[in-house]
Amino acid sequence: MQARRLDTREIPTHRALAAVLPGGVLREGTVVQATGSTSLVMALLAGPSAAGRWVAVVGMPAFGAEAARRFGIDLSRLVLVPEPGGQWLTVAATLADTVPVVVVRPEGRVSPGEVSRLAARIRQRGALLIATGAWPGADTVLEVTGSRWTGLEAGHGALVEREVVVRTAGRGGFGPGGAARLRLPDAPGGVAEAVETPLAPVHRLDERRAG
Repeated sequence: MQARRLDTREIPTHRALAAVLPGGVLREGTVVQATGSTSLVMALLAGPSAAGRWVAVVGMPAFGAEAARRFGIDLSRLVLVPEPGGQWLTVAATLADTVPVVVVRPEGRVSPGEVSRLAARIRQRGALLIATGAWPGADTVLEVTGSRWTGLEAGHGALVEREVVVRTAGRGGFGPGGAARLRLPDAPGGVAEAVETPLAPVHRLDERRAG
């Protein structure tokens, strides 16, 4: 991996996320806060990874390589640092020097100083930071607020697809907030827009039972 020159501020993004992201794309030098589902994080990584970019995940020991592969993430360009402990900030900042997309789960509450230092590094390197916990000043905030599975019928069958509601807020001129529905995962195991059918009552996502 080598330091890179940047030609554009847009990052290859899975087309299904266009309805979720302000402006319809991920952007270099920004921070996205994504909470409520590991599957949402994998969906955000799918586009950049499929386009040949390296991605890194810091502080998420439950991040499954096989599930990531089904979402379209290239495991040969995936860096995993499951348990950085109190060094999570240093690890994330170091990776941002050479890895275009870095996911981090902060240890505890993030201080303003930590936010400022890492955000400056991200802007300088033209990387994308995806934070899976609260991140003050994030350019885009995505949250999975509801979820329902399909596939079980009359008490038999298998879970096939999960439809989720993703609420979005943006700042910095990247677009207004709103909500959209995605299939995470869809039947093939990836990500897709939800079919426009009446939405059944959704249930608060429990990350302990669904990724």
